[in-house]
Amino acid sequence: MVLVVSAGSKESVGQHSDPVGQHTAPVAPVARKNVLFIAVDDLRVELGCYGQQHVRSPNIDQLASRASLFERAYCQQTVCNPSRASLLTGKSPDQLQVWDLPTHFRVHSPDVVTLPQLFKSHGYHTQCVGKIFHNWRQDEWKGDSVSWSVPSLLHYNSHGHDKPQVDGVLPANLASGVGGTECRDVSDEAYFDGRVATLASRVLRECADRESPFFLAVGFWKPHTPFNAPKKYWDLYQRSRIPLPHHLKPPREVPELALTSARYRGGEDSELLQEMHHGHLAAISYLDHQIGRVLGTLDELSLRENTIVVFFSDHGLHLGEHGLTRKTTVFELDAHVPLIVAVPGQAEPQRITAITELVDLFPTLTELCGFPNPDGLAGRSLVPDLRNSTDAIGATRFALTQTPRPNYPRGKPPIYMGYSMRTDQVRYTEWRKFDSGEVVARELYDHTSDHDETENRVKSLSGDQLKVLSEQLQQLVLSRKMTKIEK
Repeated sequence: MVLVVSAGSKESVGQHSDPVGQHTAPVAPVARKNVLFIAVDDLRVELGCYGQQHVRSPNIDQLASRASLFERAYCQQTVCNPSRASLLTGKSPDQLQVWDLPTHFRVHSPDVVTLPQLFKSHGYHTQCVGKIFHNWRQDEWKGDSVSWSVPSLLHYNSHGHDKPQVDGVLPANLASGVGGTECRDVSDEAYFDGRVATLASRVLRECADRESPFFLAVGFWKPHTPFNAPKKYWDLYQRSRIPLPHHLKPPREVPELALTSARYRGGEDSELLQEMHHGHLAAISYLDHQIGRVLGTLDELSLRENTIVVFFSDHGLHLGEHGLTRKTTVFELDAHVPLIVAVPGQAEPQRITAITELVDLFPTLTELCGFPNPDGLAGRSLVPDLRNSTDAIGATRFALTQTPRPNYPRGKPPIYMGYSMRTDQVRYTEWRKFDSGEVVARELYDHTSDHDETENRVKSLSGDQLKVLSEQLQQLVLSRKMTKIEK
């Protein structure tokens, strides 16, 4: 195993926790630009522009061809509510005390200023179409009304309610129906995302007529299960040619805490595995087409050159890998997310290999638009990366992703918390008792030779190597618990 561990100083870890917006060479803001903020649900890093040529994602690929694509971006927690609450407030899940689905972020942080709320305070028209905040199971909130200039639309629902709406007889389901999987010959607007795209395009036209700049958040529900894209998107793929995973068992030497109860126990050639991946790809292509419709409207209105476009997923997903389905682990498949940022005036596309986090989006957009940041942000601005600045070169970076056990605490404090640090070469994870911080299990995956994370090699570390990694992780965890991040 190749393992390079730095000296472990506080400064090296603090590179990712410095006060936001503090750069030696100030970057001129993109004044009064619009923002089109596109969020998608459960999309792991599986797109044509990320090198997976089997995926039909021409519209997202085209966006990447004129933007900055972040190759190693990571979420803060691998489930919808904490991830979205974190990136939309610029705070970590621990700062917000949000680790489950039912807890609204304002329960413990009633005065926190969200990203769209900050834009609204600076004269922007802010509007939400689709799923942006995780709203379901939060009936007393149903989103965050103070963040928006007008009421949100198509934002409060459940994935299980995404049933086809058609006039006349419902076409037959050509899929198995397992887990709600559907393949029906229906229109795009039969399901949520087709209607989100239609409404978002209409809202874009309304925004174009306003004198004030806009922050338009468009949240798509796919490719989250159920995999029920219209039949024409299934038809884009020949099932026998779809690549399937081979690492279908848990990693060797993995602690049980690292796994979940959502298990896949079939073989490499099972019909269930084939259909699951076919349905997932169909959902991605369906999603991609809806994004293309919205971006097409942006171009039709000649808004592209005055609009910052952000595209991201809230977390990843397992589809049989490690013997798991769904998410709520801290393996790479769940923590790693697509992130694309297109800034007006960018001359050439670029691929950014530095480790970044979704919590970095808040200070990035505020710096691009020239706003001061609220106190206590957990991330760092990515503007130096976008500008290819010397500030971004050579910086030691880490990403922190966490997940609790039980993985859905339902309003109660977790019993255990898994904190996982992604470095340039490895993923190091500690499972801790939440009340005392006692470490009960550790994991190490060497990404120089084991990108699929098939073997926990923590026992191969020397005592000094383990000490350095553990101290770096501890500094990172503590920095994300502080009310105000100190340099």
